[in-house]
Amino acid sequence: MAEATPTPGAAAPPFGASGDPASRSASLPRQRTRAVRIRSGSREVVVGGGAPIMVQSMTNTDTVDAIATAIQVKELAAAGSEVVRITVNSPEAAREVPAIREQLERMGVDVPLVGDFHYNGHKLLTQFPGCAEALAKYRINPGNLGKGEKREDNFAQMIEVACRFEKPVRIGVNWGSLDQELLARIMDENARRPDPEDAQAVMHEALVTSAIENALRAEELGLPGDRIILSCKVSGVQDLIAVYRKLAARCDYPLHLGLTEAGMGSKGIVASTAALAVLLQEGIGDTIRISLTPEPGGERAREVIVAQEILQTMGLRAFTPMVIACPGCGRTTSTVFQELAAKIQGWLREQMPSWKVRYAGVESMRVAVMGCIVNGPGESKHADIGISLPGSGESPVAPVFVDGVRSVTLKGERIAEEFQEIVTNYVERRYGQAQREAAATADAL
Repeated sequence: MAEATPTPGAAAPPFGASGDPASRSASLPRQRTRAVRIRSGSREVVVGGGAPIMVQSMTNTDTVDAIATAIQVKELAAAGSEVVRITVNSPEAAREVPAIREQLERMGVDVPLVGDFHYNGHKLLTQFPGCAEALAKYRINPGNLGKGEKREDNFAQMIEVACRFEKPVRIGVNWGSLDQELLARIMDENARRPDPEDAQAVMHEALVTSAIENALRAEELGLPGDRIILSCKVSGVQDLIAVYRKLAARCDYPLHLGLTEAGMGSKGIVASTAALAVLLQEGIGDTIRISLTPEPGGERAREVIVAQEILQTMGLRAFTPMVIACPGCGRTTSTVFQELAAKIQGWLREQMPSWKVRYAGVESMRVAVMGCIVNGPGESKHADIGISLPGSGESPVAPVFVDGVRSVTLKGERIAEEFQEIVTNYVERRYGQAQREAAATADAL
């Protein structure tokens, strides 16, 4: 069985370092992987090699509709998707990819586009060079490229295009479309063993073997090893953990994590979190996608926010100030604190496009919105800035704590607006001053 030999690499920097603030997070070890660079115009996104774990998403529009697809790409990028994948499944779709890229440029969106290919990708990439050039990366599923020599030829054509246009490739194996010839080979090898493994273990081995063998074949065909990312997608939590542990132990390619069909709503969020949190805690994974089934009429960008929140709550990256809020109980029969927590969280996200430019480090700020005196003052003191609202029967006042010190007490009908103003002033004072001092130091040098 062919296996990739890990190549020496520099140790990954600890989380919370190297300009990606995740204050208060522990320094967790990362699996050493190669750095793959995804370029789009002047923008470059790095996956692996110790770079921050990248968040990505995928459109669900018909790619033939270039305007609708570009609009959704823009929405996903605005939510924080650092690359966006689009389906390229027909000549009509391939023909529209350059138009989508051009429309995004007109809208000032430089997010890299990834082309998702199945079955006919070899034809589309060779027949539509404009599509091949406009995409920043290709996703290839080796299980959907035919059988035998035909599969080998189709795979080679796609890799040749990737080499010609200097594009990175994700070799994405999926247990719903696994190469049946390879699976049969692995099953035969297992049957000849004195102590055969069960069917589930054989499936895991087939997924990992397929990913690694195809990556090595791509290198043989001329694709540099630092342009290859691997994934082995399954829909079961324990299967995903087992497969990626095997994969990480046997190669140093960057790994794309995600359940292939996480599901809808809370089920999809819980399943994705349960699987990815275990692997991320072990240092496995360089980019993630949360494959949520949208609620009818729901926002596609929800999966981007969930991915960010997984990374941020684990202390691996920081994207936006997080609001700490209590769940409520019989002491908090009023909905005031719930409404304020939701309002503040939404407002903070709205500020981030401008704040992240003006206030370095503001994404790691913690804000507490608490509902009564039991834990309210304590949690507010532990946060950067917090407010403890009155519970049932408590005095109708709301003390505000800034950097652990009680600074003011709010009362009346405009508590939400006044607290929002306090947060704005705090951000300007703390993070604006730090930005000015850093600029002054740079000028002095």
